[in-house]
Amino acid sequence: MGGLHLLGFALVALGFLGLVMPGLPGTPLVFVGILAVAWADGFSRIGVLPLALLALLTVASVVVDYVAGVLGARKAGASAWGVAGGIAGLAAGLFFAPVGIVVGPMVGAVGFEYWRNPDARAALRAGAGVVIGFLAGAVLKIVIACAMLGIAALAYLL
Repeated sequence: MGGLHLLGFALVALGFLGLVMPGLPGTPLVFVGILAVAWADGFSRIGVLPLALLALLTVASVVVDYVAGVLGARKAGASAWGVAGGIAGLAAGLFFAPVGIVVGPMVGAVGFEYWRNPDARAALRAGAGVVIGFLAGAVLKIVIACAMLGIAALAYLL
């Protein structure tokens, strides 16, 4: 087993760590790790078709990551102001990772929603929707990364 294999395995492991640790791009690291392993074998075990599927799953995971909180807020009845607050809170929360990445969008959604309409109950519901969306997105990212690893393992072994 060569250095490229080891690098690939390390990137996959780092990617799985990134699924639960904000600041590390989880699924993109998993994909790059699998790509390194495929490259190490001259793409003879993990070929173009599995890699294309893995690339699509990586893109889907990144989209889920960014959209889940917003969809959660909308589902909870947040207005466009609440959604904008969630996005602004996420941007501000990045500076206070990892806690800020969860708390920032919630505080932003509650604050903007309350500013638009001073109904504390509706504003808190919007904030809760952001948190629920964020958690649902995290679970989906983990499921997608596990599917990616399974597809790569199947392609490698078959």
